[in-house]
Amino acid sequence: MNDRPSIAELHAFLAIVRRASFRAAADEIGLSPSSLSHMMRALEERLGVRLFHRTTRSVAPTEAGARLARSVGAILGDLDGALAEVSTLSGRPGGRLRINASVVAVEVLLERIVPLFVERHPEVDLDLVTEGKLVDVVADGFDAGARLGESLPQDMIAVPFGGDARFVAVASRAYVERAGQPRTPDELAKHRCIRFRLPSGKMHRWELERKGDTMKIDVPGSVTLDDTRSMVRAAIQGIGIAYVPHSVAARALARGEIVTLLDDWTPPFAGMHLYYPSHRLVPSALRAFVDVMREVERERVSGRGGKPRGAKQTSGPRPPR
Repeated sequence: MNDRPSIAELHAFLAIVRRASFRAAADEIGLSPSSLSHMMRALEERLGVRLFHRTTRSVAPTEAGARLARSVGAILGDLDGALAEVSTLSGRPGGRLRINASVVAVEVLLERIVPLFVERHPEVDLDLVTEGKLVDVVADGFDAGARLGESLPQDMIAVPFGGDARFVAVASRAYVERAGQPRTPDELAKHRCIRFRLPSGKMHRWELERKGDTMKIDVPGSVTLDDTRSMVRAAIQGIGIAYVPHSVAARALARGEIVTLLDDWTPPFAGMHLYYPSHRLVPSALRAFVDVMREVERERVSGRGGKPRGAKQTSGPRPPR
């Protein structure tokens, strides 16, 4: 093909796929929505195939567009990595480092890892994108992702940070005094629970475990939310029992606004991990970020007299908690 797309056009195309919006993509890459739309129509004409389904309210890739996004995302990711690798000849990492993460993971990263990283590597443009759903970091143009260890895709190098995680069932003292305290998961059927809607639209089933005995419960409740911090606020107001990450509930627990329930059914599990493809060239900026992460993790673990956990390669996905 003599009239092949430019790198700028392909980056613009991926931005639209990633944002599912011409306006949001235009803001990201610094173009007007009309210019971006004209660019994509010209690209479609040159390729001879339609890349997007467009309506007045939404935009989504066609089958051809989705295939192109998967292939181009990986190719451009390798290209960016190669260019970043060349930049190491200057002696310092540079370029842009894009990490897709959950809100909770970003909060953990911002405590110590990110401040230390930006202090040491000011030449790196760190782009942290929070997203509730698990994305394909390669196809969507990210260098790495950050999620709970039990939610990782296959064939990824995973580096733990922040220690183990734990979900807790919490409620206000007023609610417990009024409705009683559940002693077993089965007793949740008699309570009002604050339900959580996953990004897929499905309801989250509470996963409780004690001594190898695991129960998954579709709890009853008249209030459903899609944000764990809102669930904590609802629990504080006495609306019912919420099941949330301990890190999200920690401040309210410390203030005595809520209490934990079913403690013996909520053990810790593998916490946050930074993950990236095992088969791709690792950009220098990402290597530098991992180095800082491991240093902070060593300091955190040594403070409690333990040994840091090393990187691991995942063998397959497990259901997210």
